[in-house]
Amino acid sequence: MTIRFLVVDDATFIRDLVKKQLRDGIPGSEVFDATDGRRAIAQLKKQKVDVILSDWEMPNMSGEEFLQWLRSEEDYCDTPFIMVTSRGDRDHVVKAIKAGASDFITKPFNAEELLKKTVKQLQRIGKSPVDAVKSASQAMGNQSHAFGSIDALTGGGSAAHTRIETNSRSVGGSLGALTGGKAPEPSAPKKVVKPEVKKKTQGRAQLRFSTGTYACVIRDMSLQAMSGLMQRGVGTLPTLFDQAVVDIGSDGGEDVARVNGYISSIAAGENKVDTTIVKITIKFVDNDPDKFEVLSRYIAKTR
Repeated sequence: MTIRFLVVDDATFIRDLVKKQLRDGIPGSEVFDATDGRRAIAQLKKQKVDVILSDWEMPNMSGEEFLQWLRSEEDYCDTPFIMVTSRGDRDHVVKAIKAGASDFITKPFNAEELLKKTVKQLQRIGKSPVDAVKSASQAMGNQSHAFGSIDALTGGGSAAHTRIETNSRSVGGSLGALTGGKAPEPSAPKKVVKPEVKKKTQGRAQLRFSTGTYACVIRDMSLQAMSGLMQRGVGTLPTLFDQAVVDIGSDGGEDVARVNGYISSIAAGENKVDTTIVKITIKFVDNDPDKFEVLSRYIAKTR
């Protein structure tokens, strides 16, 4: 029997990425998509699906509103729902779980993490594609890319301590700890290096990739993209077309906006092989009027 997925996200880049990863990891599956909750409901009235992967922050109808509709429908009250979000703070995740989310993935994610979470939900409803299980088993061995698990929040499964990415630090805990119980000690803050720049800038940002987190000095920004300088670390650098989440802040340290995107260019910042400065451009993929408004105000203020 064919396995069917529904991918919901206002960003075309993210939808296409998730669809490709599902089709590659679970051969023979059917993947439908929608740009927001309203269009997702229209899709579900045409055909039933096995697993839904949905963004949380979308225009017209948010992921939360869409999930509330699902859980009120007899045909979809138990359908696995994986929240795909650029936010990983505890309050946000717990709220989604209480609303009925089955699991969550934090952007930016990699194919192994996406497949592992999806196969887990398929197993819960009695569907277990052989190819997908094999790939997911391999992914289970690589815990360095895990961005969160419902098991860690609820105390189930084998994940005794999983990280939830929240800006530049990781927070571990169970659902009991998040709702008033005793929480385990948080893991050590991730070191974020900051490049030294003397030229005029338009603010600062934190760039999150599946390979790590980098501080960035913003050199130019529009509603479509931003370019800046980040310092080369000791780990693996992100590559062209990798997903990115941009947490934009002011020079005073205040949070301004969070935007999803991908790397459209990356190059050495100096003409030498051992340079520690990296030039990077992030193309934004969100299609959310609220984010455009916030970015417009920020750009106007910094120019």
